[in-house]
Amino acid sequence: MIFNSRHISQRWVMAVMGMLGVTMAYVMRACLGITLTQMVKPVQMHGRRIDPVTAFQHDYCQAPPPGTTAQGRLHSSASNQSSVAATAAAQEHVHDGRPRFDWDEETQGKVLSAFYYGYILTHLPGGVLSQKYGGKHTMGIGILCTAIFTLMTPFVAHIGSRPLFILRFIEGLGEGMTFPALCTLLAQWAPPKEKGKFATLVFAGAQIGNILSNFLSGFIMRYIPGGWPNVFYFFGIVSIIWFLVWCMVVFNDPNSHPFISDEERAYLKKSIGRLERKKDLMTTPWKTILTSGPVWALVIGGAGHDWGAFTLISDLPKYMNDVLHFSVTENGLLSSIPFLAQWVTSIAASVLADRLISKGLINVTKIRKIYAIIGNLGPALGVMCASFVGCNKFIATLCFTLGVALMGFCYPSLRMNSLDLSPNYSATLMGLVNGIGCLSGMATPYIVGILTPNRTVLEWRLVFWIMVVIMVSTSLIFVLFGSGEVQPWDDIQQYYLSENEKDDKDDESNVIKLKSIENGKTLK
Repeated sequence: MIFNSRHISQRWVMAVMGMLGVTMAYVMRACLGITLTQMVKPVQMHGRRIDPVTAFQHDYCQAPPPGTTAQGRLHSSASNQSSVAATAAAQEHVHDGRPRFDWDEETQGKVLSAFYYGYILTHLPGGVLSQKYGGKHTMGIGILCTAIFTLMTPFVAHIGSRPLFILRFIEGLGEGMTFPALCTLLAQWAPPKEKGKFATLVFAGAQIGNILSNFLSGFIMRYIPGGWPNVFYFFGIVSIIWFLVWCMVVFNDPNSHPFISDEERAYLKKSIGRLERKKDLMTTPWKTILTSGPVWALVIGGAGHDWGAFTLISDLPKYMNDVLHFSVTENGLLSSIPFLAQWVTSIAASVLADRLISKGLINVTKIRKIYAIIGNLGPALGVMCASFVGCNKFIATLCFTLGVALMGFCYPSLRMNSLDLSPNYSATLMGLVNGIGCLSGMATPYIVGILTPNRTVLEWRLVFWIMVVIMVSTSLIFVLFGSGEVQPWDDIQQYYLSENEKDDKDDESNVIKLKSIENGKTLK
């Protein structure tokens, strides 16, 4: 059995496998963004009048002449660009012998957003299922379903954009259970003193997925015979292999793990025992959750963060291709660099947060709020700076990298705040937060498609202004009303007792109801 040595920490085995699972989820979600640049026909800019100076700085970035080197593309100027009309006419409408699809920007936006229409629907059901049956199988089956539909993508794409929309919708249904299931596993496996590093390692799979989806997709499309369909075949097969290993080495909790060491089981029981899910708490306290100020502050803050994240995940490769005119291999590499920087930042920020909290230099609530401001304001300013440097490819890439890197501060903040508020109901909270956040994923690709029909810097600048306003305003709401403390309703039994003691400690009906809870019955 893989990883069955009792000398191996099984909680970190779960963390590494969880990180790889998130990686698989994100590569299958995000690879369409860069692959789509090679699936569809290039835009034709017929009849546009372009001023040679202002166009280079602010409007349409002219593509370099054929044969220009990567270095020349990065440092090219307006004086040595070929005309836009000649460049458009020279662009081929085939890729590796395959005809490109004639899909306009709006159609592409619909296809990119389709995933999130399905993704939003299974968050809450995924949370409920993982709380009841455990996170292992809920997450595993979700990734497996996504992998199967990813393998089907090339075949369905050739049928048409509408069948591809439906396929991506179904694919999102499977992946929607991923994060709620992970929260259930983290609540069972992450000791309080290691929670920051543990959760950040797991959720860092998102950045790794974005890195691999862009870098490997560009490499595969450039060097592997067969073109863009190989991207979906590769990631689908690797995800199925991950599923098989996941089923063998990961378990719902330490008590059900067959080969965990006695020392590690005892340590986890001692450190997480007070947070362990009680069998009589299977009824989710929806009323208290939906009327909780800190919960809604997290929902709003998370939705704002998701707006920026989904904009960059889905559309950064399109910006690199359509506006800055990087080749497919350059696009894959340069679209990956910002997410690599984000991964490094998220790890460093989580280690720093855990140390500050453990030494008593700052409390959990303050560190979550400070990090949320940095993680939302940084990328908002980064993308805006990128749009104002116009067609300077080197500085634009640098601005994107710095901005996305700062987004890493949201992982030891907004991404794990559900565990702070309610370890027992973290899966439900994550389902609520991510589910509502998916509205951003549904909206951003479609809005980008509508607002950028000509793919100019000015059009994209409006996209980035919208992103700035949303990310800054929502992070301020989280700062004002958010919390990093365990909420009193996390333990229904204790919460119910304390609330009724305020009214009448001797009320006979309260005693009867409390005994019903203790006997495993639900509140009526």
